[in-house]
Amino acid sequence: MRDNSPGTLLTLFAVFAPLSLLSFGGGNATIADIAHQSVAVRHWTSDREFADLFALSRAAPGPGSMLCALIGWKAAGVAGAIIATVAFYLPASLLLFVAAKIWRRWRGSAWHQAVERGIAPIAAGLFLSGGLAVLRVAPAGLAAWIAAGAATAALLYWPKLHPVRLLIVSGAAFGVIDLLGVRL
Repeated sequence: MRDNSPGTLLTLFAVFAPLSLLSFGGGNATIADIAHQSVAVRHWTSDREFADLFALSRAAPGPGSMLCALIGWKAAGVAGAIIATVAFYLPASLLLFVAAKIWRRWRGSAWHQAVERGIAPIAAGLFLSGGLAVLRVAPAGLAAWIAAGAATAALLYWPKLHPVRLLIVSGAAFGVIDLLGVRL
């Protein structure tokens, strides 16, 4: 049930604005937090609805962080979609604008390089938590976990592997498993 009351719209802003500032490496870094807030804390979606909205945000053209607009729409209609989108993009955009001016001036300094090296593992951890959050609510169950593990192992072993090749092999494997009638 959509509730576009001022309280819900303010809550959407209060949830997505801080996530905007935590999205090191892009919007994918916040998927775990978006899932937690929208499913467990705020009850805007069920696990299944979140998985469906996540899939839709990935299938549609545009940024993958369209998920926040879809969550906002589910919670409060069009006004919720607009508020969630603005809350997710505006704070980070403003911070990045200011930080870029400072960052450029100190390029090449020791602390500049230390910060870049320190942020990389944070971004990787946030991406991992997002992937685990999506796998947890995915309706495919064990098959999704096996596929994610195999894809991760393949990319770690062959870091230059093109994702399209991985998708083709994965699709073929799932096709054969489905033809054989195996249920995982």
